[in-house]
Parts: sequence; C-alpha cells; structure tokens
Amino acid sequence: MQLAAIIVSLVLIVVGVALFGRAVLQIVNYMRLGQPVPAGTRTDDPAARTVTVVREFLGHTRMNRWGIVGVAHWFVAVGFFSLLLTIVNAVGQLFEADWILPVIGDWAPYNVFVEFIGTMTVLGILVLIVIRQLSRPDKPGRKSRFAGSNFGQAYFVEAVILIVGVCIFMLHALEGALHHVDGYEASFFISYPVVSALGDLDVSTLQNLVYLFAGLKIATSFIWMITVALKTDMGVAWHRFLAFPNIWFKRDAKGGTALGALLPMTSGGKPIDFTDPGDDDTFGVSQVEQFSWKGLLDFSTCTECGRCQSQCPAWNTGKPLSPKLLIMSLRDHAHAKAPYLLAGGGKTMEGEEKASEEQLAGVPAAALAEAERPLIGTLEENGVIDPDVLWSCTTCGACVEQCPVDIEHVDHIVDMRRYQVMIESAFPSEAGTMLKNLEKKGNPWGLAKKQRLEWLKELDFEVPVVGKDIEDLTEVEYLYWVGCAGALEDRAKKTTKAFAELLHIAGVKFAIMGGDEKCTGDSARRLGNEPLFQELGMENVMSLNAAFGEEMDDDGKVTEESKKPKSAKKIVATCPHCLNTLGNEYPQLGGDYEVIHHTQLLQHLVDEGKLLPVTPVEGIITYHDPCYLGRHNKIYTPPREIIAAVPGVRNEEMHRHKERGFCCGAGGARMWMEERIGKRINNERVDEALSLNPDIVSTACPFCLVMLTDSVNGKKNDGKAKESIQVVDVAQLLLDSVKTPADPAGEPETESEPTPEPVK
Repeated sequence: MQLAAIIVSLVLIVVGVALFGRAVLQIVNYMRLGQPVPAGTRTDDPAARTVTVVREFLGHTRMNRWGIVGVAHWFVAVGFFSLLLTIVNAVGQLFEADWILPVIGDWAPYNVFVEFIGTMTVLGILVLIVIRQLSRPDKPGRKSRFAGSNFGQAYFVEAVILIVGVCIFMLHALEGALHHVDGYEASFFISYPVVSALGDLDVSTLQNLVYLFAGLKIATSFIWMITVALKTDMGVAWHRFLAFPNIWFKRDAKGGTALGALLPMTSGGKPIDFTDPGDDDTFGVSQVEQFSWKGLLDFSTCTECGRCQSQCPAWNTGKPLSPKLLIMSLRDHAHAKAPYLLAGGGKTMEGEEKASEEQLAGVPAAALAEAERPLIGTLEENGVIDPDVLWSCTTCGACVEQCPVDIEHVDHIVDMRRYQVMIESAFPSEAGTMLKNLEKKGNPWGLAKKQRLEWLKELDFEVPVVGKDIEDLTEVEYLYWVGCAGALEDRAKKTTKAFAELLHIAGVKFAIMGGDEKCTGDSARRLGNEPLFQELGMENVMSLNAAFGEEMDDDGKVTEESKKPKSAKKIVATCPHCLNTLGNEYPQLGGDYEVIHHTQLLQHLVDEGKLLPVTPVEGIITYHDPCYLGRHNKIYTPPREIIAAVPGVRNEEMHRHKERGFCCGAGGARMWMEERIGKRINNERVDEALSLNPDIVSTACPFCLVMLTDSVNGKKNDGKAKESIQVVDVAQLLLDSVKTPADPAGEPETESEPTPEPVK
C-alpha cells in the first residue's frame, strides 16, 4: 500500500503541477487578447488595492451578507489556502508514517490551527452542500439562484473539498495515535476522541491507515488540479485563484463597487474624442475580444453562485436576462474562441479575416465555428447573447452590488448596447422616440423648453431664475437642478413644488436654471448613445460653469483664474439620475460640482430645526429605495430619517430594501421602452409593497414615482389595492407634516414659521 500510494501520488503531483502551470499561462494569454484600459485606471494606489483584497477576502465583506452561507464559505476559502502545508505533511507521511513538519510540526498553536480550520472546513462544505441541495434548480419557476449553473462541476469541487478535509482530520488524529497521545491536550482538542479510539490499533494498522489517507488526500488534490488545468473555463474552481486579481484590478482602489458613473467609451485603451474620432476607433463591443482584458478576467472569475441572478429584477419577472448566465455565456464563448484569436484570427470592422489560411490551419474546428458566431444575435442567428437579454437590463446595479468577486456586469452590458445603438441602430423602437426628442428638444418628452418654468406659476412665492432674476449663483447657496421630469411630468412636478416650498419655509436661498438647460443625458448614455450624452453633457457643463461665475477660454474650458473649488458649486437635485450624472459623470466632461439629493438637504434642515414636522400623517408607510439613489450612490438613511421625523406614520420595510432593494423598472432607459416579456417590474414591486397593506408608498425619485403610481392605479382599477393608498415623494410627505392643518373655524392653512437664516 505504501509503495502504490507513493508512486501514484508522485505521478499525479508531477502531471498536476505541469498542467496547472500550462493552464495559468493559457489564462494569461487569454486575458491579453482583451483591449487595454486607460493608463493608471486599474493600477492606481497599489497599497489601497492590496488592502481591499485582504479586507474582502479575510472579511468576506460580500459573502457575509448572506448569513450562514458567508460563514461557511469563509472557513472553506481560508482552509484552502491556510492548510496547504498539510499536503507537504502528507507527502512526508507516505515515506514515514509518523513524520511531521520540521520546526512547527509539534508546535501546539500550529496544531490547534490545523485541527480547528480543518474541522470547520469539513463542516463548512457540508453546510454549503446542504444549501445547494435545498436550492436545486428543479424547483418550480426561477426560485433557485443555481438555475443554469454547472451542477456537475460544483458537485466535483464540493466532493474534493469534503474528501480532503476529512483526510486532514484523520491524518492529524492518526498522528496523535502514532505519537501515543494518551490524554487530552490542546493539539488534539477536537480529534482526541478519535485519537483515543485509534490508540487501540496496532502500529502496522495505523501506518497503513496513514498511507491510505495521505495517498487519498494527495490523489484527490492533484486529480482536482489536473481537472481544472484541462478546463480553464471552470469558474466554480478557478474563481479561488482569479478572484484576487479581479478584486485588485477593480474600478475603485478603495473597494467601492463599479456603480455610479459609467466608464467613458474607449478604443484601444484611449477615450474616444467624438468631435474628431479616429478612423480605426471601435465603438462599443461587437466581438468578445473587444472587451477589455479586465472584462475577460471578469468572465473567467465568475463562480456561478447566482447571487446576481437572485437579485436581478429582470430575471425575477420572467425576462431572459440573468447576469450570471450572461457572464457565463461570454466566458464560454471567449475560451472557445481563444485558440482562433491566439493564432492571429479576428475580423476587421468590415468583416474581413485578419489572419491568413496558413495561420489558421492548426486551429481546431470548434474554435473556428465559435469565431463565426455573432456576439449579439437571436437563437436562429446562433448569437452568444440574445438582444432581448441585452435590452432587459435596467442597470439597477443589483448584480454588481451582490457579486462576491466584483464582476462589473453593467459596464459590459452597456458596452454591447453602445455598438448596437451606434453602429447597428438596433434597439427598441420606442427608445428611438426618446433619442429624437433629446436631440431636437433637449428633453425625452419632446416639450418646448419654455415649459420648463411653467411650474413656477403655481407657487405663491418667487424663485430666482439664473440669467433672469440673478446674474449668477454667487448670490444663493444652492442651485436647484429641477431636471426634465421635475419640470415637465405632472406627477414629478408635485415633488418639485413641495421641495421648493420646503426650501422657502426653511429660509434657504436657492435658484434654478433659466430653462435653457438640457436633459443630463442619463437615459441616452445607458441606452448606449454615448455621443448624444456627450453633446448634452457638454452643453450643460458650459451652462453650469457660467452660472457659477466661471469663465471659459476659447476651447470651452474653465480658466484657472475663475475656477472655483467644488464646495462653492453646490447643486441639489430631486432626481437620483440627475444626481448621479451631475455628480459622478460630469467630472468626465469638465464639470466638477458638489451635488446632493433633496432628501439629504431636507434631513439636514429637519435636524437643524429649520423644518418642523408637527402635523401627524396617520397610517402605515413603506419606502421604496430608488436604485440610483441607493445602490449607485449609497444614500439610504436620509429618506428614512425624514419619514421617522413625521409624527403619526409607522414605517414598514419591504422584504427587499436598501442594498437588496428591488428596481421599479425605469432605469437603464427602460422608462422609455415597453415591457413585453414576463411580469412588469413595477407590478412586482408594488405587489411586494401591497403585501404590507400600507396607506402610503413613498419614494425619492421621479422615475420611481411614475412607475409605482402607474402600477398602484392599475391595481386600484382591478380592485387589488384600496382606493385610499397614495404614492408620494418624501418631500410631499414632509410638507404635509410641516404645514399646520386648517382650524375648525375654517381658517386657511398656515406654515411653520420660516427660519430667517439660510442653512450654513
């Protein structure tokens, strides 16, 4: 047995290490097929990046959100790397059964560590196996997050971990028996009962058991290594290696998710100048090799855990988009096409083959066939990604927020959309109307710009307008960016008027733009029309910079002499999409402003005592987190604190809230597209809200307000919702409480006394 174990183990070790080394080189070569990224964007602040990797791994900051799953996975992950010396120990035990590691082999702290982590690794993988069985994809509907994952590969990996963990435990116990441990001691604080039982066996039997378990441990470990080396697209195994570089190279060196701003369009690793694009610039992604190397690394890192899928609003309402399946499809396609690309293959923009027949002579037929598949195409076209998958995305960011290995799904989806919109002109027809309205009228509704100021006529106080009542914004503290919805959509205008009235009551000096401003371009950019976003954005940046008193040079850039610090350029917005674009994306265009959401300012005014909610608003309220306020900009507390300050209301959270909040269905330009597949996302969200039997559904976004109101009204008509239920913005709720009610004598409402001084 000893001789057989030695021979088999050594052969497997040599073959496994050689194949694994080759696989690592293959993966590196695959990654190099991707496009470069702008210099410094993925390698800045290496110290912070290293700290982020350590924090995310040792702290399991994403996984631990999932309770017992996170704890179990922590022990499995830590055990995999920290118990590597047990392989060395097992090799030594093949030659000498009672062999231990030099120096640390009989050191109690080391043995305690091995005993504890080894045992917890076994328990951890057993927990994960049970959870996987309880979440099998043969459940009805789409309930399992593992639907579409490779179950055979997962079973193989789980079996390997379980076998190796049991072998580590048994070898440690056999070590104690061979060394005649006859009493409890720290080194065997868990395994002593097994040590005691084994102590009754003779030495020859104990030695044979050591050879058996040592050989089994080594064989299992290196059969696993050989298997994954031969299958480099096995994400459930490779993620344990690739997760570290993928996290290190993430967008934000300090650990933030790849949400908020979209990345500028690049070609060959350089931003595209849309005023004078290069002849060889590529617009968006139409072939897998046009993704950046970070994108290809993302695809290979996917562990198929399905957390993104479980949170995706499109998947949860019967649409074809699963972020997990999309990434898996791109990974499988990239790996299958790689031999063709590594041989010099590839297509030009005109569809001509770059490589000669001689270069492609040795390429496998399967790789050549994969190269002919369109990246975006229907099932009949043998496409890798179906167009319905691409256009189902609301860019809500739930996938990015939940991914434990920091895959940047939204960036990749938008990159593919960009090619479809800009080159193929292939996108939902309704979105075309929105784009035309933006081009011609500067707003998605196509209304005249003079209508942007119509809401002012409904106020009984004056609001200064830049360029009309005041020359610039130096005379006020805030520019209130009303936005297209806030100025032009009837339901959103109620929020606009309520917020303006609250600022007036609190004595805050603010002003608005004069009506010449354009849409920020959020929907155009997320649809994929980057040039239109750039055009709208540049016009707005120039208008804003001028409004803040900054002078422009001949190139349209702010002169150094007139440049003001960011803190002097304060903007408040009621629309999270405007907030995100103004604050996170306009710096890409030369506009650097301090932008806050209206709920943040209102919370501050309440805390300062400048707004006093005194009138009770009776009933149950549930708050819906807008995706672009919550996940994209991490603003969760201010709306809830405002609600808490209003007397009378009782806040009930929906099951999916904050980081796990569920989209209203309007993001990613979906506001302007029909929802023809599956259940409407806004109906799914409202059904969740109605399960609490609320009197008020509140939110803090005009898009969400429209979507939720439409759904609630539909359910009222169908008799599924009580007639008294309201959908309101947090600002409207606060205004109702700040105002004092009319007295019985019929006196008109009066407002709480305004504070004479503005907010400091």
